[in-house]
Amino acid sequence: MKCWSTLIGRFIMLAPIRTVSTESRRCPLLTVQPCRGMVDEKFQVVIKNLLPNQEVTLHSLHQSEDKDCWEAFGHYISDEHGTVTVAKDESLGGTYEGTEQMGLLWSLRPVPGSRPAIRLRKTNLLTPMVVNISVYSGHTSQGFSQTSALATTVTERWYMAPGVQRVDIRENGVQGTLFLPPGPGPYPGVLDLWGGSAGLIEYRSALLASHGFACMALEYTTPAKLKKTDVNNTYFEKAYKILQNHPLVQKDKMAMLGLCFGSAITFSMTAYSSVIKPQCCVCISGSHVVPVDKCIFEVLEDMKRRMGKVPVNEDNHLIHRDTILPIPSDPDLKVDAGRIKCPIMLVNGTDDQNWATVESAQDIEMIMEKAGNRHLLTVFTYPDAGHLIEPPYTPHFRATNVLLHKKEKVVMLWGGQTKPHAYAQEDSWEKILAFFQEHLYSSNFKAKL
Repeated sequence: MKCWSTLIGRFIMLAPIRTVSTESRRCPLLTVQPCRGMVDEKFQVVIKNLLPNQEVTLHSLHQSEDKDCWEAFGHYISDEHGTVTVAKDESLGGTYEGTEQMGLLWSLRPVPGSRPAIRLRKTNLLTPMVVNISVYSGHTSQGFSQTSALATTVTERWYMAPGVQRVDIRENGVQGTLFLPPGPGPYPGVLDLWGGSAGLIEYRSALLASHGFACMALEYTTPAKLKKTDVNNTYFEKAYKILQNHPLVQKDKMAMLGLCFGSAITFSMTAYSSVIKPQCCVCISGSHVVPVDKCIFEVLEDMKRRMGKVPVNEDNHLIHRDTILPIPSDPDLKVDAGRIKCPIMLVNGTDDQNWATVESAQDIEMIMEKAGNRHLLTVFTYPDAGHLIEPPYTPHFRATNVLLHKKEKVVMLWGGQTKPHAYAQEDSWEKILAFFQEHLYSSNFKAKL
């Protein structure tokens, strides 16, 4: 579906565009600062030269690499000086409400008429996420493409800071992408694992490299020229060693980061591998009830056999969390978290409808308490957050299309409520960075545009 406006050229897009309001006979001025910044960096949105107590709508529009259009909007009333400052003024309605500085990003949703159950993901990290921000007269919730804006400007949000290097990894049968921070190094290393159906997802790794970590996004579900039966514990150990042995990586400062099935791998490798010995690890929306003790193909087949327990809601969305409930008492059916010897952080949402992560975390805590390593565990549980806890200001996706192992498309219910989920993403990202800094770095590092 085409957007209502064409994105402005690269070299002119960052200048604010002012148009005369026939209603006020003023020139409203809309500014976004910084106009070019990192995706996890807050921006300041200010409108000036409005009438006092004027009703306006702030609107953001983004066209994805898949040519889908996403929008968010908030309703504001200017102050006695004719100014709206998003960081301190309340949105009275729209896709977000209240004082929400970044609501124009985290509440993005597909424009009316879009393809159903789509998800927004950045694939080309060498280009920015471009967002048009406009202000309209009155409080409106539709028809933006047929209405003239009072003012418009454009902002760029980047996952890769200047100087970050992107390196394709095709070594010893391992496939992935390594992101190296700017500067001479060496850097702490992070092995980044997404979910079992995600493929090679790079943007979190690029963002971590922008914060000073050599981060390798690993492809492990469909690596080129490899069968799923070839992806086993040895594959992850080889990937870990490739990262660890890179000349710009500190061998004794290694970590693992997993989301969903990537967390299951992280639990298993950290507990049982004689090769993978990280200084710390972070598991987001994961569970120890899926031991990765054989090839990925067999593990996924075992999970598939549990699909008979998967209910659907009234919208025909799959609710996957019941497949690992109740948490088994048999220790042979789960990872022995008592064997974990490094600090580990768990990040979960109470409305996770994909995996029973909160129940898993409670069981992990009991296992580690009994084993005497509970002091290594940190747990953050976010009320009303869902499964897909991503970097800050990523739009919330309650349910999206997923291709199952037989290439059957279904709609998976991830859960979460938009505003609390946005808070979980922002807060957990700060805590993850601080956790890695504490255990991998002795001084702070942050790249800025």
